[in-house]
Amino acid sequence: MNTYKRHRFPPDIISYAVWLYYRFNLSHRDIEDLLAERGITVSRGAICLWYPKHSLRSWGRPCIKFGAIYSRRLKRKHSGYGDTFYIDEVFVKINGNQHYLWRAVDQGGEVLDVYLQSRRCGAAAKRFFTRLLRRHGGELRKIVTDELRSFGVAHRELIPETIHSTNRYENNRAEQSHDATRVRERGMRKFKSVGHACKFLGAHLAVFNLFKLGRHLVHAQYYRELRMNAFAEWSRAVA
Repeated sequence: MNTYKRHRFPPDIISYAVWLYYRFNLSHRDIEDLLAERGITVSRGAICLWYPKHSLRSWGRPCIKFGAIYSRRLKRKHSGYGDTFYIDEVFVKINGNQHYLWRAVDQGGEVLDVYLQSRRCGAAAKRFFTRLLRRHGGELRKIVTDELRSFGVAHRELIPETIHSTNRYENNRAEQSHDATRVRERGMRKFKSVGHACKFLGAHLAVFNLFKLGRHLVHAQYYRELRMNAFAEWSRAVA
């Protein structure tokens, strides 16, 4: 309960608002209206101010404080990832400067990690690979990337024994995984800073993985069971 100390609203309301924000493409005003429909009067400003240290600059940003706490708990309880990593990078503009968002997903479509960097050279690729190996290295059997030379540099120097595939279209899984981030980026009218992007994406990753249940791949009854399990895991994370 120390997580919610000095906050005016009870944990159930805070955790529900944070879940709405990271699960769906909603603004703080949208969440304010949804809570009002349930008879809960919470201002947009209160939602914006759920931060470790807030200031006037925090207006319009997401619920980063509790999102980071919940995501750490969810990641600790994660059951593990596959042994094939699909890795890709995409450009993101922040305050007029171009950055690159590196992303790795496994064969099940779960996002292993996202990492924002200012370059996509060999050194940047090695930093991302090192980060992946430190967290998931024991699970790695094969990597799939596009033909960017930076990936080849990192593969040769860090994991030469691992299979490296650059076949055309094989990396579509990682490229399509960027879509959810693009939707949220447009919804919040671009990220406000590098720190803002990193904190939001880290929390969004954990919630996205938890509720990515593959509805189109399973029967309705099994999907409902998976959804119940996901909600139970979420409840443990926010307790």
